[in-house]
Amino acid sequence: MINEILSLTSRHVQWREKETLNLIPSENVTSLEVRSLLSSDFGHRYTSSDQFYMGTRFTDDVQANGEKLARKVFNCEKADLRPLSGHIADMIFLACFAKPRDKVMCVSPEDGGYPGISRGGIPSLFNLKIVDFPFSQMERNIKVDEAEDLILHEKPQVIVFGSSLILFPHPVRALAQAAKEIEAHVGFDGSHVLGLIAGKEFQDPLREGASALFGSTHKSFFGPQGGIILGDRKHGEVIRKRIFPALVDNAHWNRIAALTLALAEMEKFGREYATQVVRNAQTLASALAEYGFPVACSDMGFTKSHQVYLDYGRFGNGGEIAKTLEEANIIADCGVRLGTCEITRRGMKQKEMLQIAEFINRVIKKKEEPTRIKAEVTKFAGEFQEIQFCFR
Repeated sequence: MINEILSLTSRHVQWREKETLNLIPSENVTSLEVRSLLSSDFGHRYTSSDQFYMGTRFTDDVQANGEKLARKVFNCEKADLRPLSGHIADMIFLACFAKPRDKVMCVSPEDGGYPGISRGGIPSLFNLKIVDFPFSQMERNIKVDEAEDLILHEKPQVIVFGSSLILFPHPVRALAQAAKEIEAHVGFDGSHVLGLIAGKEFQDPLREGASALFGSTHKSFFGPQGGIILGDRKHGEVIRKRIFPALVDNAHWNRIAALTLALAEMEKFGREYATQVVRNAQTLASALAEYGFPVACSDMGFTKSHQVYLDYGRFGNGGEIAKTLEEANIIADCGVRLGTCEITRRGMKQKEMLQIAEFINRVIKKKEEPTRIKAEVTKFAGEFQEIQFCFR
């Protein structure tokens, strides 16, 4: 069994790290320094806010430094690194600010919203009623006027912006006054765009009217898998009081140490990184559109995030396209969202986006033999093995 496990891991690393182009927008790659902290002794240890355990002085200092860095990077009053994932961060926010039978307004999964905070997700466990944002499929965004009217009519206790398919900033500022009038708690699930927010490239929800920003730390943000919650003093203090022991106990301090170093990388290199991510996404989108792919929002510049969306419709053949691309060592998801965060971290720029678009065109449009292109993709990927935007 041990040989099988080691062999599978080795084969996975060889394939995914060295031979493929990863375009999954919900994935990224950490620096070697960040990765090394995940295997440190912190992974064996406990600490707790009630100081039950001894021997925690370095662990506690790491967490304090991480929270300080997070407050600086995101310009906020409170930061908590203990959520184990973006999903848990969502759960914490809803558990802290919504009561059974309260209304929660968010983007429907049918419009690209995150299923975990919609019907059938966390709200079903807490007996919360979901109100969907009015949404424009054409503009891939919330309809501001209709949403304002719906907020004032439905009076949701919690409003959550953010989405799994997110091409453009959400209208937090435009709807902030309506939310304030009904005294709603406003959160922004930044799981996908957290690295772009940190890099000052997308939008700034905490300055636009949101009281809390939360989500995953391993998508456009290039940290370890996990979660984070950031916000104002009022909401941050509520979360800190309630998170332990009800929602998070052992927060995995090897992850927190790794996240702290990733935050330091983001503070130093985040603006340059985020700018290149968006440039790459726009270049890739434009090139694919020229090849005749159904790239969404062509009249709006395609995207302002790390995502490019090939809109094959609700009943399209996205799964078949993703499977065919995988045969050529190009990794995408079945929604045909294409992300540029990992390939940017590997040093690719606009020139390389044109090459990637050509590979995709040859596989999908020209229907060339995927195994033939696979050899070219493997060679191409092998030229970008050094992680950028990190400390040397």
